[in-house]
Amino acid sequence: MRTFDTDALECLAAIVEEGGFERAAVRLSITQSAVSQRLRALEAQVGTVLLVRSRPVKATSAGRLLIKHAMQMRLLRADLEGDLKELAPNTGAVGEDERISIAVNADSIATWALSALDPLVHAGLPLEIITDDQDFTHEWLREGQVLGCVTTLKQALRGCKVLPLGAMHYVAVVSKDYAQAHCPQGLTPHNFRSIPFVAFNRKDDLPSEFVGRALSLRRVSVGQRFVPSSEGMVRAVLAGWGASVVPELLVRGLIDSGQLVNLVPTVTLPVNLYWHCWNLNSEVIDRLTSALSQAAARLLDSKN
Repeated sequence: MRTFDTDALECLAAIVEEGGFERAAVRLSITQSAVSQRLRALEAQVGTVLLVRSRPVKATSAGRLLIKHAMQMRLLRADLEGDLKELAPNTGAVGEDERISIAVNADSIATWALSALDPLVHAGLPLEIITDDQDFTHEWLREGQVLGCVTTLKQALRGCKVLPLGAMHYVAVVSKDYAQAHCPQGLTPHNFRSIPFVAFNRKDDLPSEFVGRALSLRRVSVGQRFVPSSEGMVRAVLAGWGASVVPELLVRGLIDSGQLVNLVPTVTLPVNLYWHCWNLNSEVIDRLTSALSQAAARLLDSKN
């Protein structure tokens, strides 16, 4: 069985995570020439190309396998650090290159996930959160770039385990002034096409799903403006950009205060979330799973 140099594996991972050789060199505190040498040595050992020299650089299939292996080695070291701290409290902190990466959708970050992860971060876990649409976070796990993800995918990925978290309920909101000027009767089959919806990005299909559900329509298409931030979407709505479909958890206070108007008070769009992670015996994974599941049990709807 082949063994791979840990420094070379971390170098490969750093190139992909940082998006290039120069930034990887800065992160690893080595020269760019040393980064190239380590990569060439690893490619020579494997016998194939590990990176596509694009902008940003991307890993090949073999490269993704090795990056996943590098992350599993990080996880083992993080577990070891935790055990050593119990025996020797003065053990040094984990280095920057030992980061533990997970993928979480932006709406969960804006509502419940960060508070769930607070204790782990304060305990020294070198956490990196990668954000994406909830329908696509699992691709980061599939490619081996994270050890876990919060996603809408129900089926466990190969080599992973899955835990239902509950449902986030989404509502359609506009500002008070916008509602009075453009949709005083709320959302109707006659006005939804004239209301621009602020969405997260081009992958965000929640506005169309919500309108279809609320108005019992099929193949709905709505006008969209894009703001890649959950909090930014709310600010855009408050500024009168149009409507948006956002987590009820995020805007509950603004609705109660009258700053935002719920366009369809009788309808919510439930989005079921799941925690996927590597199926490994790991204290770090267990702590992440416990923290996220406990917070979700308090704040998400487990009935859906």
